[in-house]
Amino acid sequence: MTFSDIFKSSFLENVTSVTILDMVLGMGLAFAVGLFIFFIYKKTYSGVMYSSSFGVTLVALTMITTLVILAVTSNVVLSLGMVGALSIVRFRTAIKEPLDIAFLFWSIAAGIVLAAGLIPLAVFGSVFIGIILLIFVNKKDNTHPYIVVIRCDGHDSETKAIDLVNRNSKKCIVKSKTATKNSIELNVEIRLKDDNTDFINEAASIAGVESAVLVSYNGDYMG
Repeated sequence: MTFSDIFKSSFLENVTSVTILDMVLGMGLAFAVGLFIFFIYKKTYSGVMYSSSFGVTLVALTMITTLVILAVTSNVVLSLGMVGALSIVRFRTAIKEPLDIAFLFWSIAAGIVLAAGLIPLAVFGSVFIGIILLIFVNKKDNTHPYIVVIRCDGHDSETKAIDLVNRNSKKCIVKSKTATKNSIELNVEIRLKDDNTDFINEAASIAGVESAVLVSYNGDYMG
């Protein structure tokens, strides 16, 4: 009995189940599509702190998914074992941005489609998704919510500041009001009529107003 006979049924037969050309083509395309997803992620990111490691993860995830699916499609028995092995994997990292979930699924889907041999679908689908994200995510909208923080010394200055904010916004809602003996702090959610934010300068110049701050936020309010 030779070395080849011992491992013939369990190992050596699987060596040629995926050709070198399939490996190079699949992993190369997965890397290219992953880089494209990374590029779209950088262009559409609108969070506070950009994480370059997450972008690299998108590239790696596309390639890893392609690798796994290539192995699964080459052997039915291996595919059943792979399903069982992957079922015990748990991810504990919190996803802070809802759009990040879309990029994760995009990377996984692209890897699966590439490994399945549907190269035109993977390339066209990725380009189409990227264009849609560039159009809609980067689209400026005047209805984007803002928070105006106003510190003033009394009722009269508070009324004047609120009237000024109301005149320059389509929607104005007082989220919180903190009053002390010598000052009042207001947190107001607004929707701007246009891109003009000069009214904040006017609010700060009102007699009795100590400061006026305009802050862009994602719509979630904690207070």
